[in-house]
Amino acid sequence: MGTIRKGFLIGKVAERTGISVSAIRHYEMEGLVQSSRNSSGRRVFEAADIRRISFVIIAQKLGFSLKQIRTELDRLPNSRTPTKRDWERISRSFGKQIDNRIEGLQLLKGKLTGCMGCGCLSLKKCALYNTGDAAQKWGSGPRYLMGNKPEN
Repeated sequence: MGTIRKGFLIGKVAERTGISVSAIRHYEMEGLVQSSRNSSGRRVFEAADIRRISFVIIAQKLGFSLKQIRTELDRLPNSRTPTKRDWERISRSFGKQIDNRIEGLQLLKGKLTGCMGCGCLSLKKCALYNTGDAAQKWGSGPRYLMGNKPEN
């Protein structure tokens, strides 16, 4: 058991964050937050845990996995409460990843109606873009959507 401390019971944390008690337990099992027990044996969380959970919720909505989120939070010394500077660093890191995703999605959007370089050669248009299955030299799959460029 952790150190007994005053704080928020799990039901109050669920109410404050808008997620279920089971989700909070899952986050705790994943090592994203840490509770202690009160004298009745009930889980108790600090205010900082509410901020951490809120960060996890936002990061998940942005498409980050719990593993990626945990990696960022694990960089904090001794699992301490993140400071403004910590949040700024994490935001920069996530921001770069989001920018990369946006770039990839824009590339995908631009090529959605054209040849993907998949090697199918079934569309008349693909014969123009991927003559003789030239994209095959980079490997299998939709090579042009994966970043390879036609040589034309």
